[in-house]
Amino acid sequence: MTDLIQEIYGTIMRNKLRTALTGFAVAWGIFMLIVLLGAGNGLIHAFENQSADMKMNSMKIYPGVTSKAYNGLNEGRNISLNESDMNITSKRFRPNITTVGATTSHSGILTYGKENVSIAINGVFPNHMEMEPMKLVKGRFINKRDMEEMRKVIVLHEKTADILFPKSEGIGKYITSQGVMYQVVGIYSDQNSFSPSALVPFTTLQLIYSKGDSIDNIIFATEGLTDQISNDEFEKQYRAAIGKNNNFAPDDDSAIWIWNRFTQYLQQQAATNILNISIWVVGIFTLLSGIVGVSNIMLITVRERTHEFGIRKALGAKPASILWLIISESVVITTFFGYLGMVAGIAATEYMNVVAGKQVVDAGVFSMTFFENPTVDIKIAIQATLTLIIAGTLAGLFPARKAVMIRPIEALRAD
Repeated sequence: MTDLIQEIYGTIMRNKLRTALTGFAVAWGIFMLIVLLGAGNGLIHAFENQSADMKMNSMKIYPGVTSKAYNGLNEGRNISLNESDMNITSKRFRPNITTVGATTSHSGILTYGKENVSIAINGVFPNHMEMEPMKLVKGRFINKRDMEEMRKVIVLHEKTADILFPKSEGIGKYITSQGVMYQVVGIYSDQNSFSPSALVPFTTLQLIYSKGDSIDNIIFATEGLTDQISNDEFEKQYRAAIGKNNNFAPDDDSAIWIWNRFTQYLQQQAATNILNISIWVVGIFTLLSGIVGVSNIMLITVRERTHEFGIRKALGAKPASILWLIISESVVITTFFGYLGMVAGIAATEYMNVVAGKQVVDAGVFSMTFFENPTVDIKIAIQATLTLIIAGTLAGLFPARKAVMIRPIEALRAD
């Protein structure tokens, strides 16, 4: 075994540049595969965490513009939702809908002392938290009694509270908006909020700002819709029912926009799978370049050492010993440089995790996480390295077989 190690070491040292270039190809292949997987995991983890609190069994309905003429009415009409649409939602689709809410909005400026913030004030139902990805941080949420008595209470986003109350506790304080005074009863947080809003009872906002029975959107939780087909069929029936109430074609997809969070999740999962496959394909082709490099250097080594192998065979060396020598050289190169590539790749992903492991776009009231925990499971890294070692062994096998098939007399005549 010692003689074998010395012989492999001598061969490698005699061909330093060639060995280094081949080793670099091997190490680079493993390194790039691990880094690509890490970067892909960073994107995937961010998406999964964004979706973790999302109520997947919920839909949100927004009014749109008709794209088809219907019942003598021209296309291009603006559709407005109202409380009758909400009643249709809760009564006609009761088997598949567990709870229904709605939102109506008003733009305003909230003021406390010298601090103020421009924000959307949304009138919501007490069940709003059941269907939106939000958590109560302090205080309480809007309740049934707030709705019945049209109380002037308000729940603020934590970023809004930080602006209005930089040095004090916001719960119980009174803030004003265009002459209307609200008492802060709760503070909430949410993930990746594009437009955090202040929340008040739905009936309070209707009364103060004379909204009548108009609503900006309807939101409801569903049950029994477990696949794409059942969701598509539900959306078709729902669109037809709202279309009948608002006089637009039942197949007019632009008259109302249905944000189905379950089908959106399925689409995002499909996109995640495509991303994963793409990363693996690129990584595997990068690995193949290293394997080809090992195969080439072993072919060249066999050609250069043909005379040496002829002498060995003439002196009684068995073909198996020559075969073992060449394969061993191939395994040593792929194992050593594959290990270096694996260590470098893991180190790179850990560095990414420290530097960019929780990348959040934060612009005041807007925040969104787009990159999180870009690391690779150590098992996958080891499996990838072992795969390369096995491939390197096979890459050395073919030139080794060529070497042992050379007749001693032909080998001795070789240059």
